[in-house]
Amino acid sequence: MLQQENKPKAEFQSLAEELQSYILSFLPYRDILRCTSVCKALRQTYISCSELQYIVELGGQHLLPVLNTFDNRTSISKRLQLLRDNAHAWLKLDIHSFEKVSIPFHTEMWVVNGHLCLWERHRDSTTIFPILPKPSQHTIERGWSTMSLRSDPNAYGFDVLMDPVQNLIAIAYATVDDHFQWNDERIYIDLSTLDGGGIHPQAVGRTLFRSELPEIQSGNRTSINLGKLKLKCFGRHIALWHSRQITGEYSDARLWELQIWDWQHSTTSSSVLSVTTNPPCEEAIDFCFLGNDRLLIFGDVVKVYLIEDTSQAPKLLACFLLPISLTSIQCIYSTDDIAHSSRPQILAQQTMWTSDPEHQLLSVVTFSPNLIFFISTRIFFHLDLFEGMLGAIPWKNWGPLNTRVFQTPSSRNISVGGNRVLLAFPTDDTIGIWHFPKKYRLHVMDFSPLAVERRQGRVVKEPSTIEITETGESLTTSLPYVEVVLNQDRAFGYRGFEKMWIDRDRIYFFHGSDQLEVVEITPRDVVAAKPITSSN
Repeated sequence: MLQQENKPKAEFQSLAEELQSYILSFLPYRDILRCTSVCKALRQTYISCSELQYIVELGGQHLLPVLNTFDNRTSISKRLQLLRDNAHAWLKLDIHSFEKVSIPFHTEMWVVNGHLCLWERHRDSTTIFPILPKPSQHTIERGWSTMSLRSDPNAYGFDVLMDPVQNLIAIAYATVDDHFQWNDERIYIDLSTLDGGGIHPQAVGRTLFRSELPEIQSGNRTSINLGKLKLKCFGRHIALWHSRQITGEYSDARLWELQIWDWQHSTTSSSVLSVTTNPPCEEAIDFCFLGNDRLLIFGDVVKVYLIEDTSQAPKLLACFLLPISLTSIQCIYSTDDIAHSSRPQILAQQTMWTSDPEHQLLSVVTFSPNLIFFISTRIFFHLDLFEGMLGAIPWKNWGPLNTRVFQTPSSRNISVGGNRVLLAFPTDDTIGIWHFPKKYRLHVMDFSPLAVERRQGRVVKEPSTIEITETGESLTTSLPYVEVVLNQDRAFGYRGFEKMWIDRDRIYFFHGSDQLEVVEITPRDVVAAKPITSSN
């Protein structure tokens, strides 16, 4: 009987280099890097392939490619170089080089997608205009009274949000009676387009209607004031947080309610959360959207909810315990301009990549004690790590490895964009007016894995410990990052950080005057004209 001949087996390394690259391109970026350490041949395949390096660069910076952009003619090698240049420029920017933009009078302001948004509460007027626009940027410029956008022009406006990414303005207001009184049942949200003021083409209707508030079960308790309202939006979801004080015969409490609408599909919603807190403290609760389907509420504990259907209450996914008790908090989260867009064909003109919502930073500022928590959002998406763990997840099981904690005297000196942080630290112990440090110096921090690997600044991997004087407790955290101190010869006073923001291209400083200082992170291809001046 003849023995069967041994046929040669196909090996990966025997394949053509182009085919090897194609197969490797389906792997996550970490696995691609692991393969390059197997042998010199695979390392050479990686070095000679821009596509593989681009995948690693995107993954290492926690970015996602924007598909079907207008600029598909840009080669992969060019995109790769742009990504690397951007990361390098972020850690080497010159804060001495800036332009100034004049600002009209306002009571509230914020920066979104390269636009300055202003709301003058007393005049009930709003203004939006692009900040030093680029030629390829889709911009909106307009100033108008919000009364003209409301169904009831005599209603009282409580909050306004403007989202130039979605060409959306939302106004939370309450109708009033003949005695200028309002109640919970008269609160509405009206939606319009930013550029024209008409009905938004993606909105199913002009007005969002609130569900009935939960009944107060306690005997003689009544709501004695309307409290605060807070409006937030991410993609197709709009949320209204509302609190009211409840007074009783022997004690007081505060009821807060959060309602979420899918404004592109329904004007009503049953997606409601409500909690009675005691002692009453409005500042001890904040919330933010995490991507398109998750909601995070920060209070006594951190709760993560899944938003599947706004005809039902959000589904609680996990509860994370905090290491200390908090009396006042503020969540700061960078809402990306592409990931939640309803107008991708326009916004794709501005970028070729976007932040990965599952791998960004959430900043939580606390007061009494004064701390900043930088939390990696990955922990709120990878809940399988805690499978089988009953009840709330202890801090020691999730916090130390996924956070960094710093002490700060103010929330004004913090800005977060993707995985990057701009933070002002006191230069010394000298105290000025209002008991705040007299001088600050800017630090930039990059928490992305590639920044840490490339060691472009001071790499911090070792754990750090914060001593909390108010309680005598200590917090140890160890989320890795890279840090660079910017232009050490320029220090800022306390008013130098009235407000500040960062995006992928710029840093914006508001010093409490009538001007906004703009610092370019990356070199501009086209030099803009003179600074824009806009007025109501």
